[in-house]
Amino acid sequence: LEGVSAGVRYAVMTNIPFDANEVQHWRPKRKEYPEQYKSALRVDPLLAGDRNTVETALRGSGYDVTLEGARQYLRDWCETMKPEYMMASTPHNFVLNEDRVGESVGGISGVKKTGVNEDAMKQPFAFVGVTNPSGSDCAADCGGDTDVAASVIDENSNFLSEVLMKVCEERDLPVALKIGAHRGINPKLLQAGDGVVAFADAGVLARLCTRFPNVRFLATFLSKNNQHEACVLASKFRNLHIYGCWWFCNNPSMIEEITTMRVEMLGTAFTAQHSDARVLDQLLYKWSHSRAVIADVLTGEYEKLVEAGWSITREEIRRDVRRLFGGSYEEFMSKSFLPT
Repeated sequence: LEGVSAGVRYAVMTNIPFDANEVQHWRPKRKEYPEQYKSALRVDPLLAGDRNTVETALRGSGYDVTLEGARQYLRDWCETMKPEYMMASTPHNFVLNEDRVGESVGGISGVKKTGVNEDAMKQPFAFVGVTNPSGSDCAADCGGDTDVAASVIDENSNFLSEVLMKVCEERDLPVALKIGAHRGINPKLLQAGDGVVAFADAGVLARLCTRFPNVRFLATFLSKNNQHEACVLASKFRNLHIYGCWWFCNNPSMIEEITTMRVEMLGTAFTAQHSDARVLDQLLYKWSHSRAVIADVLTGEYEKLVEAGWSITREEIRRDVRRLFGGSYEEFMSKSFLPT
């Protein structure tokens, strides 16, 4: 936002085409927004293989209830929203359905079934076909702020491979993922009762990058414990870009530790911070404290270079700051991994 002390040039809003409350702001006639506001298209039902939500949206909008109908639905919303990228959240609790597990645990009577086969969870694609444990579908959960809903990625879903990834490749659009929120750990607090899982499964992200090498993925993890693995993945997959210190990681001590590790492992090939602001005013204080901490991290790194005999120029410092605060993101967004 030009002229605001946070120094933000533009903000990206997540918008949900599967939510009637949001659809009214885009159709039948798209509302015009200033160029400082860009859109991201929320696609949780497609990543989760949520057939009910997708079919309801197709029927309600007059599309054929087919994979081609779903592709056209997504294409048309891309035309309407002009998104920077597709976007979805994933949850903390990857578990297998009760009916996918044996009738008892080890054949021993009197043992309470948990619905989790620990050996199966170690295997590739272990989390395919998982549903929301609460029984609610995405149509109900997606109607709110950016991260109210969290989808389980169904890696074998036709909606993922034949709809979402097909359209992403057609339009060369990235997919952004936020990984690791634990919803409703204190239900009495409603949306304020969310928490964080100790470890999220980063294997899903690695498999997505491998299966769909022509699609770019942006990712951030909520748990501090996933940050090292995220850096390693980003160093192995050219179609992966990690960003931000999200939510409970948006504390000065966390920002310092995570940013230091990323600089040591990735140089400036990541985005140091994103706002994750539900209210625009949050940009002001989130950016001010993030900038101060990240400046201290960079100062420490430059001191090491000077001690090693390198003469740091003002332009080199400006280059690094630009990359960490948006330049690296924009460079990644400008790339294309589609076959030529």
